[in-house]
Amino acid sequence: MNTHFFFNSLPVKYRSQYRLHYTYQNLVAIRGASIVFLLLNVIIRILYLIFPISLTKAQNFPEFNFSNWVFIIITPVFLIASNLFIVSFKSLKKATTGMSLLIFLFALYIIVCGMYSSFIATSNPSNALTLYLVALSLISVIIVFEYYETVLLLIAIELFFTSLLFYSETPATDMLYNQLISAILLSGFYFISRYFFSYKANYYFQVIEIREKNSEIEKASEFKNQVLGMVAHDLRNPIAAVESIAMMMELDEVDEETQDNINMMKASCVKARSIIDDLLEAARNENIAVIETQDIELNQWLNNIVGEWKLQLGNKVNVLFSSSVSVVHALINNEKFHRVIDNLISNAVKFSKDRDNVDVRLLKQNDTVVIEVQDYGMGIPAGMLPEIFNQFSKAGRAGLRGEKSTGLGLSIVRQIIEKHKGTISVTSTEGQGSTFRITLPVVNSF
Repeated sequence: MNTHFFFNSLPVKYRSQYRLHYTYQNLVAIRGASIVFLLLNVIIRILYLIFPISLTKAQNFPEFNFSNWVFIIITPVFLIASNLFIVSFKSLKKATTGMSLLIFLFALYIIVCGMYSSFIATSNPSNALTLYLVALSLISVIIVFEYYETVLLLIAIELFFTSLLFYSETPATDMLYNQLISAILLSGFYFISRYFFSYKANYYFQVIEIREKNSEIEKASEFKNQVLGMVAHDLRNPIAAVESIAMMMELDEVDEETQDNINMMKASCVKARSIIDDLLEAARNENIAVIETQDIELNQWLNNIVGEWKLQLGNKVNVLFSSSVSVVHALINNEKFHRVIDNLISNAVKFSKDRDNVDVRLLKQNDTVVIEVQDYGMGIPAGMLPEIFNQFSKAGRAGLRGEKSTGLGLSIVRQIIEKHKGTISVTSTEGQGSTFRITLPVVNSF
């Protein structure tokens, strides 16, 4: 912890900002401490009424009785004033001189109360330091003071202490002894007060720094998404032009080698378009806080998607759907969640051998619906599992048939699922396959 503030004020750059912060905290602390102190004195007054004979025979009862009434009368003033200043602070967002004066006077009031109570107990505070020490400790912990305010408070306390010594006609030797003890207590108060000031100041600066860095990260992320969106959008036109030229070339009679080149051009355009779509989807999902959903029965919905994949794949890979629940509903965005299932099935197919099975399962667990996509292919190495849902992940691998990966697919899947208030997880064993598990909240439809 930075202890620079033990003997210095805050730098000018941060002083007003931090003062605004701790002034409000001080006012709240005064309100709480006033309530506790008032209740304590009211309880003492009630005890006077319940046990009058026992208490009135106590040593220095008249002084205790008088001070108790004084505390009961004065403390509500601080309680009311702190409440008024808290309301004012919330509306104006400004620390005033009146607030600072109230904080200073309350600290002095509590310490003097403890000091006076010590004198009442024995007329010699060196023999009864508890209340004085408690008051000093309490103020040093709950209220934050600037360096110069701490020094002023110490001077005021010492003046009151000396006045009480003269008032009680303390002998010169005892006066010196009491002053020495008070000096030790005030030194402790100073260092505890400055310690908590430094601790709270450092904590506040860390919070400010984190907020600033978060703001910078948000701006950088927003800028990144804008750039991704612009670049991806602007790339579509030249790619479409290349694809159009390739299609026009096919209209003419071409030899086998030229046709192979044209096919490579068209395949490259399709791949580039796929990458662009992923970039745009990633940027869109980060910018959208809430997506539109509708109530969908998942059995028929998933069965239709699996049917599309069966037509597309033929006999290359067997995509199978099974369900353990007859009817189950969830709130999903049809287009975006279709992309999620397509992506997971596509990955499963990519890492499966010909004629392998890819299982799509639907089940219900308590208040969640679970969708599993399982393949029995090459699996994912354990070291890659923590990275596979990250954007531009290095865990991306080529499929068994040479399919390339952009490192965006699974990050988009996670983005979409999380915006549906769901989760996705994966379990995998190398050489045995992988299972991706989606959980979503169930909707009760009647």
